Amino acid sequence: MPRTLGLIGSGMIGSSVARLAVAAGLEVVLSNSRGPETLADLVADLGEQARAATPAEAARAGDLVVAAIPLNACEHLPAEALAGKTVLDTANYYPERDGHLAELDAGELTSSALLQRHLAASQVVKAFNNITPHQLFSLARPTGGPDRSALPIAGDDPEAKAAATRLLDVLGYDAVDIGPLADSWRSEPNTPVYVQPYLGEMPAMRVEAFFEWTLRTPGIVVPAAQVGKLIETAVRRPAGEARIPNDD
Repeated sequence: MPRTLGLIGSGMIGSSVARLAVAAGLEVVLSNSRGPETLADLVADLGEQARAATPAEAARAGDLVVAAIPLNACEHLPAEALAGKTVLDTANYYPERDGHLAELDAGELTSSALLQRHLAASQVVKAFNNITPHQLFSLARPTGGPDRSALPIAGDDPEAKAAATRLLDVLGYDAVDIGPLADSWRSEPNTPVYVQPYLGEMPAMRVEAFFEWTLRTPGIVVPAAQVGKLIETAVRRPAGEARIPNDD
């Protein structure tokens, strides 16, 4: 079990992971692109188990590191500081935000495989990318609970995936291994396991209203067996068609 979790990116997903980690008794080192001083309120809210640092410091401090940043910022991750680390990648490819990337649009790479290429000395595991921030926090349950949800993971390194599985368990989730990074598209936007199963029926709305709506929605339990079935039914669509949820 990791003792310290490094977080690069402390937005909605990063903050939810941090809250779960603190609740599980882990030390948390938070960072973002704007500097440690901008995280004072979040650190104060999380308590004595949390502290703020630079991304490189968070990378070096973490037994595991969660990269909770947009795909278009991944090239700024501190590759040297992350060398030898297991890095959990939460990013999804949204062309309207990230700009079109030819290799992803053509299906030559997945976004996590692209990150692995940048972090050649790290072990990248896709995780936390298919659930909304509030539901990530609200659906967490103790190990063995009858109403426990699962999240998919993908990666090329078995030991890194085992470490990610242990972290998910500590944070309140079962893990479903969906294969190597080349298969991580099965949990990305436009697939059956992406977002909707954890929310249920979603009204049509713009993205700004969507995230506000998720804060009022407790979420729906999605056990491991259901995640596995949803993964099996996934059909790969062009990554360039991905859109931020319900942004019409």
